[in-house]
Amino acid sequence: MAATAQQTAFGATSVDPDTPVEVESDELRVNQADGTAEFVGNVVIVQGVMRLGAPRVLVVYDEAGEKVRRMEATGGVTLVSGPDAAEAQRADYDIEAGKVRLQGDVLLVQGESTLASQDLTIDLTTGSAQMSGRVRTLLNPKN
Repeated sequence: MAATAQQTAFGATSVDPDTPVEVESDELRVNQADGTAEFVGNVVIVQGVMRLGAPRVLVVYDEAGEKVRRMEATGGVTLVSGPDAAEAQRADYDIEAGKVRLQGDVLLVQGESTLASQDLTIDLTTGSAQMSGRVRTLLNPKN
């Protein structure tokens, strides 16, 4: 069964975008000129109940260099929130909007259900998500 877009939920609870973000990595490169910080190697980001892992994450700060505006994770990304997990080639996290967009070979696992597409956008404040780009899923009538 295939569709072009599908609404779904993601995560056990919503994530407050104002919750502190903890980042671990093998290496950190800071660029004062463009207001970015690049975390490289085994990057793990935790915010509340959400955890993101990737080989590389670029953090972009506001003009004053005081507040994180967005994060770009690349090189194969895993995003976990509660019982749900998603994998993709990249993830863009807009902190202010409280939205994460995963792109490229997206695989979403929720319990025994799996969904695949090319694009998944998650609203972290509501826990809702939308998949698009040739969505594929297997519906099990027993569950």
